Amino acid sequence: MQLYSTFENTIYLEMVIATLEKRGITKENIYAVPLDIRMEERKLFDTIHRSDGTSMIDVGIALATVFSVVGTSIGFKLAWGPIISGVLSGFLGFFIGVAIRLFTEKVLKKRKRLARGKNSEVILIINCEETKAELVENILWEHLALGVAKVK
Repeated sequence: MQLYSTFENTIYLEMVIATLEKRGITKENIYAVPLDIRMEERKLFDTIHRSDGTSMIDVGIALATVFSVVGTSIGFKLAWGPIISGVLSGFLGFFIGVAIRLFTEKVLKKRKRLARGKNSEVILIINCEETKAELVENILWEHLALGVAKVK
């Protein structure tokens, strides 16, 4: 049976390996694989082949609607008229909304992503008999594994 678990690269990883060796799992049956952590920033704009599910124009469309309605109402008193002032204020609202969305994605959500917390850095693979699988799984959870999976 194989057990897979993910850990942060901390002292708990060393402790779980030492504990497993004390409980009769040999070094040949314990395999630790370090993961490459993404260093480049995620792309902000979607392409036709990849989308992260967030829209950059949703706030822009809402503000364009609001600004164009208000601009059209004010346009009856202006020399340019309601149509031109409504279209221009709609464009202004759209660009303000897109700027707000860019600011929230680039600045505010980046801070949240950095502060979010724990990331898997190491995958630990353990080969053992089925009789020891429950013991090994408990040891992994006690030493703060981020996730554990069993494969027969």
